[in-house]
Amino acid sequence: MVKSMFSAIAGLRAHQQKMDVIGNNIANVNTYGYKAGRVTFKESIYQTTSSSSNGSDVFGGSNPSQVGYGSQVGTIDLMFSSGAYAPTDSGLDCMIDGEGFFIIGNKGVEIELDGDDSAEISEQMTQLMLSRVGNFTFDGDGYLCDGSGNIVYGFGYTGTDDVVVDTGSLQAIRVPDDADGIPVKLNSVSISKTGEITGNDASGKSISVGVLAIANVPNPNALEKSQGPYYSIRENTGYVAPYKPGEGTTGSIINYGLEMSNVDLAKEFSEMITTQRGFQANTRIISVTDAMLEELVNIKR
Repeated sequence: MVKSMFSAIAGLRAHQQKMDVIGNNIANVNTYGYKAGRVTFKESIYQTTSSSSNGSDVFGGSNPSQVGYGSQVGTIDLMFSSGAYAPTDSGLDCMIDGEGFFIIGNKGVEIELDGDDSAEISEQMTQLMLSRVGNFTFDGDGYLCDGSGNIVYGFGYTGTDDVVVDTGSLQAIRVPDDADGIPVKLNSVSISKTGEITGNDASGKSISVGVLAIANVPNPNALEKSQGPYYSIRENTGYVAPYKPGEGTTGSIINYGLEMSNVDLAKEFSEMITTQRGFQANTRIISVTDAMLEELVNIKR
């Protein structure tokens, strides 16, 4: 009977953790770029009361007898399906229509991509963070930043007469300087579906700023969430590499909008009900086991 008590306690803990994930999903139903979490359960340990045995010339074989000790959380996965498009009025707001992540980080990081060593490139990418939220703006120094002030990374240009994207180096996106060494003030800035950032200077001349880089992550479930909309690259993500939008199985860019949360409220409320009932059923196991122990104690009065 005590085994059933321990099984019920394990079930309560597992269902409480699942409810914590459900609560976080619902709390972030209107958070841009949020990816819903999903909890899966697995069976807990088993105590073998009798082992299996082979048959003999006289007797047949026997199967094992095992008593389980409840359930526990197996995995907490992130669902990386795309969220809906939420229109905005800013030309620098954008979302990824498909797979991939924006590359965000601190100033001063530059990664050479001309080499063939994918493992080395992926290792250097750990200096940066990934995000699905494209609420970008230019700061006073001309750097393209996200809503938290972190720098957005991408590709620059090479060449003189012809503007050619330099995909050999990943670097911070920054507005070019004018003759006085001051970042050019741009108007009507927008981002194309291929990630090209352009704007007009005071004279109306079109200025090319740079191209957004999109990171291809072979195993996005191995990414580790950090504070805010950011993900950290970890060991099991595979070789992470930056590409121009639309290349390397990454998605294209949709501007004048942000990606909404992919939380399905109907599904979350259904999961909430089944989780509540599972929790309630485990409390009944504790109550009934306690009543049985009470009857056992009261055999001799």
